[in-house]
Amino acid sequence: MNIEKQRLLEDRERKKHWKKWGPYLTERQWGTVREDYSKDGSAWENVTHEDARSKAYRWGEEGIGGISDHKQKLCISWAFWNGKDPQIKERLFGLTGNQGNHGEDVKELYYYLDSTPTHSYMKMLYKYPQNEFPYGKLVDENRKRGKKEREYELIDTGIFDQDEYFDIFIEYAKNDAEDIVGKATIHNRGDKDAEIVVMPTIWFRKTWFTGHEPFLPKLSKVKKNRIKAFTPKNGNYFFTFEGKPKLKFCDNETNREKLYHIPNEKQYLKDAINDYVVDGNKTHLNPEHFGTKAAAIYKLIIPAKGSASVKFRMMHQQFDDATEHCESILATRKKDADDFYAQIQENIQEEELRQIQRQAFAGMMWGKQFYYYNVERWLDGDPGRYIPPVERKKGRNNHWRHLQNYDIISMPDKWEYPWYAAWDLAFHCIPIARIDPDFAKDQLILLLNEWYMHPNGQIPAYEWNFSDVNPPVHAYAVERVYQIDKKMNGGKGDQEFLERALHKLMLNFNWWVNRKDNDGKNLFEGGFLGLDNISLIDRSHAALYKGKLEQADATSWMAMFSLNLLRISLDLCEFNKVYQFTATKFLEHFLYIAGAMNNISGENISLWDDADNFFYDIFHLHGKDPKVMKVRSIVGIIPFFAVEPIREEMFENLPEFKKRMEFFMKEKPKLASLVTSWEQPGHDKRRLFALLRGHRMKSILQKMLDSDEFLSEYGIRSLSKYHEKNPYSMQINGDVSTISYIPGESDSLMFGGNSNWRGPIWFPINYLIIESLKRYDFYYGGEFSIEYPTGSGNFLTMDLIAKELSLRCMKIFMKDQNGHRPFNGDYKKMQEDPHFRDYILFYEYFHGDNGRGLGASHQTGWTGLVAEMIYKYSKDDSDKKYATPLFRI
Repeated sequence: MNIEKQRLLEDRERKKHWKKWGPYLTERQWGTVREDYSKDGSAWENVTHEDARSKAYRWGEEGIGGISDHKQKLCISWAFWNGKDPQIKERLFGLTGNQGNHGEDVKELYYYLDSTPTHSYMKMLYKYPQNEFPYGKLVDENRKRGKKEREYELIDTGIFDQDEYFDIFIEYAKNDAEDIVGKATIHNRGDKDAEIVVMPTIWFRKTWFTGHEPFLPKLSKVKKNRIKAFTPKNGNYFFTFEGKPKLKFCDNETNREKLYHIPNEKQYLKDAINDYVVDGNKTHLNPEHFGTKAAAIYKLIIPAKGSASVKFRMMHQQFDDATEHCESILATRKKDADDFYAQIQENIQEEELRQIQRQAFAGMMWGKQFYYYNVERWLDGDPGRYIPPVERKKGRNNHWRHLQNYDIISMPDKWEYPWYAAWDLAFHCIPIARIDPDFAKDQLILLLNEWYMHPNGQIPAYEWNFSDVNPPVHAYAVERVYQIDKKMNGGKGDQEFLERALHKLMLNFNWWVNRKDNDGKNLFEGGFLGLDNISLIDRSHAALYKGKLEQADATSWMAMFSLNLLRISLDLCEFNKVYQFTATKFLEHFLYIAGAMNNISGENISLWDDADNFFYDIFHLHGKDPKVMKVRSIVGIIPFFAVEPIREEMFENLPEFKKRMEFFMKEKPKLASLVTSWEQPGHDKRRLFALLRGHRMKSILQKMLDSDEFLSEYGIRSLSKYHEKNPYSMQINGDVSTISYIPGESDSLMFGGNSNWRGPIWFPINYLIIESLKRYDFYYGGEFSIEYPTGSGNFLTMDLIAKELSLRCMKIFMKDQNGHRPFNGDYKKMQEDPHFRDYILFYEYFHGDNGRGLGASHQTGWTGLVAEMIYKYSKDDSDKKYATPLFRI
């Protein structure tokens, strides 16, 4: 057992709290729903980036490369100043949802490079211009651009063209659970000496005004290079800074006069350090050297092409030589990280794939965030403090008063999406399980707890609207994480985790049945289901169009949900055979859903179109005949995900399940015939339950694997390229709606327009396609093959097609024959400059034709699924020969 695995074991057994400190600061607290106390719910305008340096937050803290304890009482982060900016750089800048031509977007360049699961070693890179940061230019240019134009990025401004910037590498290493070294190494990439102010900053989150903290925490100067941080509960932390910095103190208090033009309650304010560094203004600094916020200020001149570093060490004890061993601690922890990942990657032969996977894991570990949100307190206000506007009592999230979040949570993106999203998180946990199964399991259970899940059984979607509906993939993630953990644990499954999850997932399943199947006919109206603009209409508000939408994807997700719960129930029969009755319930529900998709309400209307051989949504207009919405989108492929091969041995000792299954298949032959025959054992005596029979499965695959439709060089598109030349239009209540193939950014405002499902490549969907192909192959055992690509005359097994699709997704990050990585698009500097080209950004989604990264630039959450693709690609069936040449690095 390597040292990092030993730490994980000690943390699990609560012998030592290795995970107490980690990268738990958000990258953007401003502009969030939590901090919004406006009448109209305009979160983006209520607290802006300009306000942020002067406002003490209520619910959390932000920073660049920051860490905190797991309750975010004490925070550490880095701030910089190039001597030219109007303010110090202590938070990342970006455009609000209303400023960007494609919604909110961070306008900085930074990369997460490394992290162990216990955060014993962490590393990131922040690129900071030496010339004035182009805040105004970024805002103005994006304001000018329309929906059909690309976003204007920081690199587009030319700020990096002459190499007049700093590469700032931020590292942390733990000598012990609460003995932490921090280091910033600043490289001057320019040809001239350059000045920079570096400020490691410490502060307490403002908890003392809520009534929960009777004692005010305190930071105080104890030596010229040492600060003591004291709270009654945690005692003393001593921060020793290398060299001779200036130590400056203020308080984490709002500058009310600046923001609201009313007298300040306190004298020493949050923005005092900024004002001192930029303007020499000492008005709001505490001359007695104590407070609740402090910084060690280093003014450095970095020689041309040279570097310098700033280090500190946090400990519970005071030692005069505290910083002498910083380098050796960093080196030792770096070696531990290398040893840990060497074992994880032992089957990955290609160095480039190891690099991509390790950076994907790093981003997922850095993507953890302390998330605090008590909805009832947010709605009603804090006792004795400002009372929120009465309008909010009937506004956003008012039906979620029970919800109390106070946890470390895996985030989609800590700048653009600094709040958890249910289906994002489910996918995060699959690759995370490879390096920290305990954290993956805890995350999945977290959203099922009573103080998260609604009493009616709904899982909260995301902060902007907890009542929105995400695809029900939680059960799928639970089952996958269970299997990964079981295999890593020598075949011993975590019964408590699986059993606890199943009980809550059944409540969630019942919510879907009771709330999203209003007619009780096993057809589901899930709303937008996280696929933003996938449809002709806003699917969350179909009623506004005077109709009702029967969704092929919502119904298929529920078929998949049924099979996931069937499999979980059978897994639990290993421990308790009473779960065979639960398995029976979900088998029957799966079959009823299959029947409903083929005969809506007994009207002989099917979601399957026999002419096109594809699944489509059906729109029921009040008083009119139903309309088939013939859009060839990922919606029609999602039925492929409802597949489960089950070994006969799993149920041969379950007499009640087997008896009921045989009776049901005999008494309901029409339903039984809709799914792949269960009577004929497949490879390794597997039985197959799947929503698609042979003909329909082949028809879906033919379209999906057609380069003129869904198949891209970089994965499966979310909308068929067929619609590029054949846009689809429909008249609804006098209005004509049109959908066409758009491989890049969205050209509509539907759901804010910051995401696009009309052509780009999305990793969660590609991952499920790949896994579904593998599951079919488990049954067929390599005896079934299909043309790949469609029309090529070349036939491959489904397993080999899965590997080919994995490779196409992986190619987005790999160097091509020109040494270029597709996700970097046409940016020559990012493709060829040695200080850019090997750093990976895991975007939210990718251009359907060229693989360029789009959307949130650090959406490592579900795009981090590439780490799992690399693992499976490198490990599975390495002795199989490919029928077609593979892409080579």
